[in-house]
Amino acid sequence: MQRDEALPNTQGAGTATNDFDAMPLPQLTAALETALVRELVAAWKQLNLVHFKGALQPPLLELTRVGSRLGLWRSDARVIEISRRLVLTQPWGVVLEVLKHEMAHQYVFEILRATDETAHGPAFKATCTRLGIDANAAGMPTDKAPADDTRETRMVERIARLLALAESPNQHEAEAAMAAAQRLMLKYNIDVANDASARAYGHRYLGKPSGRVTESERMLAMILGKHFFVEVIWVPSYRPLDGKRGSVLEICGSRANLAMAEYVHGFLTHTSEHLWGQHRRENGIRSNRDRRVFLSGVMSGFAEKLAKQGAAHKDEGLVWVKDGDLGGFFRKRHPYIRHVRHEGQRKNEAYAHGKAAGRTIVLRKGVDAAPSAGGRLLAQRAGS
Repeated sequence: MQRDEALPNTQGAGTATNDFDAMPLPQLTAALETALVRELVAAWKQLNLVHFKGALQPPLLELTRVGSRLGLWRSDARVIEISRRLVLTQPWGVVLEVLKHEMAHQYVFEILRATDETAHGPAFKATCTRLGIDANAAGMPTDKAPADDTRETRMVERIARLLALAESPNQHEAEAAMAAAQRLMLKYNIDVANDASARAYGHRYLGKPSGRVTESERMLAMILGKHFFVEVIWVPSYRPLDGKRGSVLEICGSRANLAMAEYVHGFLTHTSEHLWGQHRRENGIRSNRDRRVFLSGVMSGFAEKLAKQGAAHKDEGLVWVKDGDLGGFFRKRHPYIRHVRHEGQRKNEAYAHGKAAGRTIVLRKGVDAAPSAGGRLLAQRAGS
């Protein structure tokens, strides 16, 4: 059930930005509207089981046209409001973050009975910390670093300079610059792992939701998780404008590592497609029949290249031990994880050509297209 009229505010997620308010609002058919509400109800039930052990009783879920607030828990009427603009203009993962935030309010009010403190008081903050829920209420992703995070900012700027050197037409110089950037990332993360005060984690969604995850996309996710200091997981998604479910890649890590992983994701996605187009032109190929196989080969070849560079860093004594605190943050966000095995694609001549092309890739500072739906790293310095 849903209603669109505005209701008095009680406890809810943060206000939207001006850019968010200015986004044009798509219109839904009656069938899509019904499917959307049904999906929100299903999401509430799933989150209740996974994060709240089924302790909550179903509230009324409403879509509201109030643009200044992303979500709201109204204890008097047992209603959770979700902004219609949020649902129709933002990734589904952002919607679920806001929904979890409002469910935390519901939990504090109805289960903990903490009615004698402010909406975002100690009980609420403790609940969010324990369950890995964003207590800041904004829900909207942000690239802003803390004002005092100068060390992280300097590290990102140094990597930017190294990636600029990787633009060199000299292959040896470009390879050396990329290796130096990877070594700097490794060294930085080893230092951070030994400094508990430097740990602060977040998450992002990369790419567009799709009904089928290809082998090249899975391999790209593996590359990010193995070589760029983030945890990766494919999470369910929903596309309200066409009423379809799918999956999207979520990464968890520090702000700097999230930015770098997002950049690499976009760079490799763009570059692999470019290499496929080049392969087609050079070999007079008219169809896209072997495109997915070629892209899978590209990711495999680049993964081999990174593995060799990683072995060289080990020889230097730089061995990164997986961050236990990041693992804890990840497990709070995803208490129940299911591992699925996939059969690999056929390995034909196109795969071999793609693998050879992947071994030649050098990470560079700029790309021609935006890396992913979430933004781009070092955009102010990109010189594509």
